Amino acid sequence: MIPFNVPIHVGEELKYIEQAINNRRISGDGEFTRKCSRWIEKRFGAQKVLLTTSGTSALDMAMMLCGLRAGDEVILPSFTFSSTATSIILGGGVPVFVDIRPDTMNIDEKKIEAAITDRTRAIMVVHYAGVSCAMDEIMSIAARHGLKVIEDAAQAFMSTYRGRACGTIGDFGCYSFHETKNYSMGEGGALLIRDREYNERAEVLREKGTNRSKFYRGEIDKYTWIDFGDSYLPSELNAAYLWAQLERADEVNDDRLRSWRRYHDGLKALTDRIEIPSVPEDCRHNAHMFWIKLRDLEERTAFIDHMRALGIGCVFHYVPLHSAPAGLKYGRFDGVDEYTTRDSDRLVRLPMWYGLSDDDVDRVVEAVKKFLGVTL
Repeated sequence: MIPFNVPIHVGEELKYIEQAINNRRISGDGEFTRKCSRWIEKRFGAQKVLLTTSGTSALDMAMMLCGLRAGDEVILPSFTFSSTATSIILGGGVPVFVDIRPDTMNIDEKKIEAAITDRTRAIMVVHYAGVSCAMDEIMSIAARHGLKVIEDAAQAFMSTYRGRACGTIGDFGCYSFHETKNYSMGEGGALLIRDREYNERAEVLREKGTNRSKFYRGEIDKYTWIDFGDSYLPSELNAAYLWAQLERADEVNDDRLRSWRRYHDGLKALTDRIEIPSVPEDCRHNAHMFWIKLRDLEERTAFIDHMRALGIGCVFHYVPLHSAPAGLKYGRFDGVDEYTTRDSDRLVRLPMWYGLSDDDVDRVVEAVKKFLGVTL
């Protein structure tokens, strides 16, 4: 069996978890949390990084920091995971969905401006498959209309746009370290903050409405409840698991890119029958996934059955949010759904993980060819 995903494990995770236990500090913001945060800040040039309990909680914090009020609108793609939209709803806002680009499956930057109303407060972009959205154009639109920009960079850790790390370009960036991501702490995430003025408010949100972070830094002699907050602080055990991978981040990235390129080289001759990923020249991706698009939903269903029979795990996503029950209840779609539904019905993800062997990639490629009736 070639599974779709194998959670990353580089070898030092248990040693660091044991070290965290021996430090007698397994709650958050200890040595390993600080190491991870500082590594991300230094590597990506981020002003402030706060580890969180999930990518979802990072998105929730970002939307709360935007100060949404009831009825405020946020523009986002419909082709994304539910967390992107639920963070808007939690903040009292209305998700306004727009169509995607078929080449990258990212939000179509040319459709954003038409969706802006006098209630629009922010744009939420999603860097699908670790390939950046057209951030310069999107940031220009936001500047013209006085809007915040939140980067859902859950899949884009180590990806860049014109030399800048995804997650550091907008007002707020959000990473995920779920077990399906390139780097993992089981469940976890990170919030990146561009402007220093939001740092203290973010710390209070993350620490249950208290100023405990300032207390731990020795800036105050006691801490107290000062504002609304929640518990978004991950355990040191999770951070210790992540730290092992950050120490070998380039090795992990190179390994995944090698598999991605092998898929690409093996399948590029089949583009008269399938579509494969397109990466714009300005983007450097992280090989989060390799997808293909079949003719339609019926062919994709048959393809997944074919691969499963050969012992190869493939998955599809997403059900477009605007057509889901909660999307119909809480949001609306602006403009024409030209690509979102059509391409979501056609896309399927091939196996991809750290340590995937060349032989396994070749086996997947041969299975794709067999399905398409291509002579091996």
